[in-house]
Amino acid sequence: MVQIVLQPTNSLKEWTLVEYQGELNSRLGNGFCGNKIGDLHFNSKGDPIMIIGHHILYGKVKKLEKPFAVLVKNKDAEMDQREYLIKAVITNKLIFSLRPKPIIIHVPKKV
Repeated sequence: MVQIVLQPTNSLKEWTLVEYQGELNSRLGNGFCGNKIGDLHFNSKGDPIMIIGHHILYGKVKKLEKPFAVLVKNKDAEMDQREYLIKAVITNKLIFSLRPKPIIIHVPKKV
């Protein structure tokens, strides 16, 4: 039987999961790793609003029934023992289930 040890780190953080309906595509074709996707804002009621390019998405905050733990393998652990560090806990998620709406700016007809 393999024993797995979980150790909380000193700087345990709380993260939030973001859930989109549909698919996000990168114009550059190299994915989103390390790149900015959009701007996240919250209205006065606490509902999330995401702006991606020329589109706006309206969402809701939902508490997860069971929280997730974000684990990182401990490289300093002994060879015969598998040890993981708990990096963060995810307790909430932002759900963007509606289709994005285009942001249209009024442009005067006379220039």
